[in-house]
Amino acid sequence: MQPDVIDKIAWIHLAAGRILSTRSHDKDTYYLPGGKREPGETDVQTLVREIDEELGVTLNAATARHFGTFEAQAHGHRAGVRVRMTCYTADYAGTPAPSNEIAEVAWLSYSDRDRVAPVDQLIFDHLHHSACLA
Repeated sequence: MQPDVIDKIAWIHLAAGRILSTRSHDKDTYYLPGGKREPGETDVQTLVREIDEELGVTLNAATARHFGTFEAQAHGHRAGVRVRMTCYTADYAGTPAPSNEIAEVAWLSYSDRDRVAPVDQLIFDHLHHSACLA
């Protein structure tokens, strides 16, 4: 049985009024980079591992800062299944590039809001209202 709440950790990385997003192979929707924790992992451990796996960059765990937690209907799941996305900012080393299940890395603006998952739309709204996302 699938849980009613999917717990995910995501990286918020902004540059020039755009946000770094990813698209998985065989998907048409963009998601913020990150993923689900493995047993025993903290939020930051999950974040560092997932970003390395998906983008091939190394996050500096000491600089990780909680940005916010957002919850919405889980994209592609039955009604009532929600995703709770705990978001962090963090400094990094390397150049983000698609890896493993990631087919594409994209820099999105608020005008791309309809191309992202519902929970990401909430984050886009928050960033746009805070004048962080063009």
